[in-house]
Amino acid sequence: MSKPKILLTNDDGINAQGIITLAESLADMAELYIVAPIFEMSAMGHAITISDPLKVTEIYRDGHHFGWGIGGTPADCVKLAINGSLIPRPDMVISGINQGANVGVDIIYSGTVSAAYEGTILNIPAMAISLDSFTQTDFSDAAKVARVLVSKILEEGLPQGTLLNVNVPSGPYESFKGYQITSQGSGTYEEKLERREDPRKRVYYWLYGTRIYKNDNPEFDENAVRNGFVSVTPLHYELTNKSFMDSLRSWKLGKD
Repeated sequence: MSKPKILLTNDDGINAQGIITLAESLADMAELYIVAPIFEMSAMGHAITISDPLKVTEIYRDGHHFGWGIGGTPADCVKLAINGSLIPRPDMVISGINQGANVGVDIIYSGTVSAAYEGTILNIPAMAISLDSFTQTDFSDAAKVARVLVSKILEEGLPQGTLLNVNVPSGPYESFKGYQITSQGSGTYEEKLERREDPRKRVYYWLYGTRIYKNDNPEFDENAVRNGFVSVTPLHYELTNKSFMDSLRSWKLGKD
């Protein structure tokens, strides 16, 4: 029986430890194909490249082919890999393991999640997985989570157009309280733009911010992870606010 084909990608870049650990963890489960940005592309959202060529660089590790580094965004990587016939059509797309959680408003900006969205647009089951830490460099426990969910997705499948957004607490696997099915949270950022000048007196700005948790709803992704659970959120790209449609019709915008 042939192994399933899985495309691995990310937004931290093809040389990031998260994707390396993920590949090592899944090597016995699937036929892996790695196509990821050659440089870090965090917070790129679902940007795609339409005005410049996409350069492809074959990447080797320890003298062996590891994957392809793409001079583009995470979404570009999935498009190119599949529609550009760089690899055989995969049975699943996995994006990660990202350094830092993708919860709440992060989902909108996340290149990690957007790469998984691209998989669903192409009718391929997909998962995004992130580690809730910017300092923990050991991704092996998050990779254990990935193995569990990959097995389940291959066994159970996912609805068309739906991906799983997975966020893993920091610390060892044994410390996790379990898996929790969650909704996208409402957490956002208190943003600041610091005005600076370079040595030539040219003005530039540096964006930074502090995460704001708007409420403590335990069913939200951000709170589940903070409480020690692996957060598993089903997402889809259908964005219509159907609860507002009747009210919007009452505006009577058309001609009578």
